[in-house]
Amino acid sequence: MSGLNASLGYFVAVVIFAASVRTLLRKWPRFSFISEFASSFMLVACWLEVQTIVEVGEWAGGLGPDVTVTILFVVLLTHGVICGAASGNSSQVMLKFLQLEANTLPTLLAVAAQFLGAHLGLLVATYYWGLELTDMHMIKNLMARECSTSLLVSLYQGFFTECVCALTFHLIHLNLQRRHALIRVPLVAVLLTFLSHAARGYTSAYMNPSLAYGLTFHCPGFTLAEYALVYWLGPLTGMMLALLLYMGHIPRIFAKNLFYMQKTRFRVPKGEKGDKKKM
Repeated sequence: MSGLNASLGYFVAVVIFAASVRTLLRKWPRFSFISEFASSFMLVACWLEVQTIVEVGEWAGGLGPDVTVTILFVVLLTHGVICGAASGNSSQVMLKFLQLEANTLPTLLAVAAQFLGAHLGLLVATYYWGLELTDMHMIKNLMARECSTSLLVSLYQGFFTECVCALTFHLIHLNLQRRHALIRVPLVAVLLTFLSHAARGYTSAYMNPSLAYGLTFHCPGFTLAEYALVYWLGPLTGMMLALLLYMGHIPRIFAKNLFYMQKTRFRVPKGEKGDKKKM
């Protein structure tokens, strides 16, 4: 239990930091992209600690998979509540750009902020493990230099897994985007938890380039290009397919609707057409 108490304190500290940044930025809307920095930092820093509980706590602390899945769900739910529209997910930022809801410069700033936040989250988690507050963290600190990669299959299988999971997530998320936050946020947290648990033996289904960068890119076993193929190109491909299926086209790339017939809003009565011909 002491390990979980220490982890709880760590989670609370990270959440307070992210919430403080979000609160301060309300006064300066021009710097709203920093919200993505805080969101990505919170997501990576907390998920790294969840990984620690999964990797070490299950065999050293006697914590079952039900505990780790519950902790991940609570982290994702808290992230959704605290960060709101700042997803901390590069794929979702690119989605808004492709939907013509964001311009080029804000998109680039948001993506850059997310990767900086992910890197800071990794540094903070590594420093926290180095304090060795519990036996679990002492073991994790020893394992940190030789961490285990989340990519447990071939590159093609990994790409396909991330692509399919991203397609599923974004397609459902697009259908939930107009729902009230009280419904949307818990459902998204459940969906992310389920996909992550289901793909645990494949890629862990991060579906987020900046999250994957913070969680597994520093682990040996694959090159940067190989990681990028699976964790960057895979989610982006799945996201674009989801947008194509949802809207029938990708507004930023082409306007023609490939799947759905666009009906005109107003219909001209037949009588009016006949009168025009007589005139």
